Amino acid sequence: MTQSTLLFGATSILGFNLAKLFPETILPFISPGNTSESVSEWPVLQLENSDWVERTLVQFQPNVLLYCHAVCDVPKCEADPDWAHEINVQHLRRVVEKLPDHIRLVYVSSDHVFGGDGEYDEHSRPCPISVYGHTRVNAERLVLGRHGSLVIRTGLAIGPSPNGRTGHLDWLRYRTQQNLPITIVEDESRSVVWVTDLARRVMKFAQSNETGIRHVSATRAVSRVDLANHLMSILGEPPAFRCESRHQRPAPHLGRVELTSAYADILSQPLASVLDG
Repeated sequence: MTQSTLLFGATSILGFNLAKLFPETILPFISPGNTSESVSEWPVLQLENSDWVERTLVQFQPNVLLYCHAVCDVPKCEADPDWAHEINVQHLRRVVEKLPDHIRLVYVSSDHVFGGDGEYDEHSRPCPISVYGHTRVNAERLVLGRHGSLVIRTGLAIGPSPNGRTGHLDWLRYRTQQNLPITIVEDESRSVVWVTDLARRVMKFAQSNETGIRHVSATRAVSRVDLANHLMSILGEPPAFRCESRHQRPAPHLGRVELTSAYADILSQPLASVLDG
């Protein structure tokens, strides 16, 4: 085994594309219950089992553990906060407790640690508005309490998913092809980047000596409506969707949350937004 990095969470949009882009470096692990054929040969996480965590780390002896595992479905987290806490916080806690000091931990977090309209850098105080956002804040605290670890906050990544139905791009394609209704939140704007650009930046962070919190920003915040119009154009489909305010939706939605960086090094340079690159 030549891989130096274990990837926990290879069925997320970012995790899936990280594993595809860096097969010689990354050994990917998928979430339990995922039946996508594209990831069927990858091993399955058992993060409810501390003994499994310990055995896996001893077996593979990675230099880096890249942690992308989380349930990101905001409505499901709202409906069952205890389940969301178990997956997003307790799973990570078991890993942190068993992780040897010499293995670097890189945790990929989310802009959902914020919620009010604004621009947020690494020094901004978290202000989550959802159960999901709160679990991300709690998970970050676990990571930041461990010496030498890194938290990377990202916005919305656009690219292929393992099952061809999840993630914003595949979701739009699938629902259009199936003639299913599409509702877009008209007053949400975020830092939106192509997943391949994000994956490369995350790997550079993982292979660096950076610790603490770092943001991956974009050249501009993009509204969900502008994003949907752009992606539908790429897909060659008419922009057939309805719009609603975030306050009309049953689960919390971000407003205008733009990630920025307080740093001035090469890793802090904004990635091209999906509308720009």
